[in-house]
Amino acid sequence: MSKFSQKDNQYMQRAFELAVLAEEKGEVPVGAVLVKDNEIIGEGFNQPILNHDPSAHAEIMALRQAGQKLQNYRLVDTTLYVTLEPCAMCAMALVHARVSRVIFATKDSRTGAAGSVFDILEHDALNHHCEVQSGLLQAEASAQLKQFFKNKRK
Repeated sequence: MSKFSQKDNQYMQRAFELAVLAEEKGEVPVGAVLVKDNEIIGEGFNQPILNHDPSAHAEIMALRQAGQKLQNYRLVDTTLYVTLEPCAMCAMALVHARVSRVIFATKDSRTGAAGSVFDILEHDALNHHCEVQSGLLQAEASAQLKQFFKNKRK
């Protein structure tokens, strides 16, 4: 039995579609979707190159959109679906926004901050913790990222 629901699969599939869009624009293929009450309230894909903005990661873009939609910087009772494990910057933004749950597809062994390199989302010293699950569409996201970087090296 899968630990992920049909809805989880649906939202991660949307995040993967956004990652494809990022790749088409020459960005590292990462997509993110933020959900509250079974409704997408924010979406994003990596666009630091396009926006000349080092903070324009998929997760940050989804948080910004959701904050505007809800007219609130606190995004409680939400779930973020993202194709790559969040980095430290994104993980702290998720903690500050009070996101309840983070589901990511594949681990980032170099900068992952949801358990791989750092464990910010569940760190005892912080006043908020995000429930973390990983592995949903892992093979697809991992293959996409590996192919992207292989093509970049050519």
